[in-house]
Amino acid sequence: MCTTMIFTCGACADGAMRVTHSDDNELSDQRLIYVPAQDHAPGATRGVVDGSNDAYPRLVSTERGPNYQLADYPETPLIGRIPQVPHTWAYYDGSYGVMNEHNLMFGECTNGAKFQPGHVSQEEAHQSGKQCRLFYSAELSRIALERCTNARDAVVLMGQLIDQYGYFSTGETLLVGDEKEAWVFEMCALPDEKYHSAWAAQRVPDGQVFVAANEFRIRLLEPGNPDQLWSPLLEPGAEKIGWWKPSDGPLDWLPTVSEGEYSHPYYSLRRVWRVFDRVNPDLGLSPWVNGKGYTTDYPFSIPPSQPLQRREIFALYRDHYEGTEFDLTQGIAAGPYGDPNRFIGPYDGAQNNVSSEVLYGAWERAISIFYQGYISVCEVRPDAPELTKGVCWFGPDVAYSTCFTPFPAKMASLPSCYQTGDPQIFSREVAWWAFDFVANWARLNYQRMCRVDILPLQRHLEEKGEAALVGWDAAAGSLDSHRLTELASTQAEELVAQWWQLADRLIAKYSDGYVNGGTGKPQNPAPVAIGYASEWLGKTDYPQGPTSYAMHLK
Repeated sequence: MCTTMIFTCGACADGAMRVTHSDDNELSDQRLIYVPAQDHAPGATRGVVDGSNDAYPRLVSTERGPNYQLADYPETPLIGRIPQVPHTWAYYDGSYGVMNEHNLMFGECTNGAKFQPGHVSQEEAHQSGKQCRLFYSAELSRIALERCTNARDAVVLMGQLIDQYGYFSTGETLLVGDEKEAWVFEMCALPDEKYHSAWAAQRVPDGQVFVAANEFRIRLLEPGNPDQLWSPLLEPGAEKIGWWKPSDGPLDWLPTVSEGEYSHPYYSLRRVWRVFDRVNPDLGLSPWVNGKGYTTDYPFSIPPSQPLQRREIFALYRDHYEGTEFDLTQGIAAGPYGDPNRFIGPYDGAQNNVSSEVLYGAWERAISIFYQGYISVCEVRPDAPELTKGVCWFGPDVAYSTCFTPFPAKMASLPSCYQTGDPQIFSREVAWWAFDFVANWARLNYQRMCRVDILPLQRHLEEKGEAALVGWDAAAGSLDSHRLTELASTQAEELVAQWWQLADRLIAKYSDGYVNGGTGKPQNPAPVAIGYASEWLGKTDYPQGPTSYAMHLK
């Protein structure tokens, strides 16, 4: 349910390559885990887990370092093993792999596909004689981060793993980038034992921006195109099962393997339009498309009207369609205080699978949505020192009200508060809970609380993070990864501490529907009764309330 983007070097004002991802995962495992580099003995194997379920804990394993070892939970069962390599790189891991020590970066989104089988373990395949299906995108991204140092090699490796060991579950898009180039890698299962899986990959041209939002984005696969790669199983498999034939011309990946839109009309494509329209409004793209989910109205990627700053990229993830006809901060559904959040209930369409159900209504699906688990903005800055060249800007919880902090890719660990936490058990020791609490408390008076309290602190702390990164760059010659880890961890921990202080202030300041002084000083100003805007009151039964004190006599 994610939104993921690529901003190539020529599209960014500082010349950095960026790969971004909002993991919109409901109340799943929100931890950012540091997986250390490891050496492996000859003949060693690597365990493969299902990886398609990121409920807490998404993984318990003694093979992937101390941060995935949880004493109160059983080890996650393996569905297979593959040959291990002599050395694996350190990386940051979330629901999907995020970034490794060599500045290889990942993003992800889930897509509907025509065929979405469960896994087939090696043991099941051996007993039944069927083709095994070992890989989902999560494990593919992790193995690529363990073994690769550039995007093209990662694409080739993931494709080889799918071709050999099989793919299962939903369609998936993985974005993968390095300092110089970025690729879109899309995959799905096929309903055949010989031609069991398929994938396609396409490079994003320099100077361009790409976005995917729960729908495949690769279209025609053109033989001889050096910027495209695809599985040798794809064309013969699609022909065998009747999804495509050579006389159709070049295979169109999206309609061949998927049903198009993910959940309901414009669940996906509205977000694609919004990103493209914000980064280049001169293109005049329409939010209404021809061809429904299979439209060709939106290009694969576009150039921005001007090179983008880091903060402009953060802002894209904080969008609720403000200022458009789809503005979620407006209308009666936004309540009296302009709340853009729309909770999902029994009358809403399926959020996690493509279905044929009839929808009688639906909310717009914004980029910033209440069930976001975390957002990563990974970047490789060409002019920065090697120690600080690659950075993962990480924001727990919802993009609009989170605060990004920089984690250089060469850190030797991550702060404990970012690596721990169950989303079902409240804890002040957990970074995610600080941001989730503030995001939920903001709904008492959304626009006022965000404008006056949350966004100014967010801006201040993110500016402080950018200044800290400049300082680490300047001092890189005298730092090592351990000292850098201390500095970046302190920066992040202080940020979280200030967010908890904000949470405490908000509890008092907005108690009982008033705006209170909230300073804790003896002479606090008297609470201010703010009530509701007249426009909103006019849409309620307020005008039918008491209008006279005269007694009504029978």
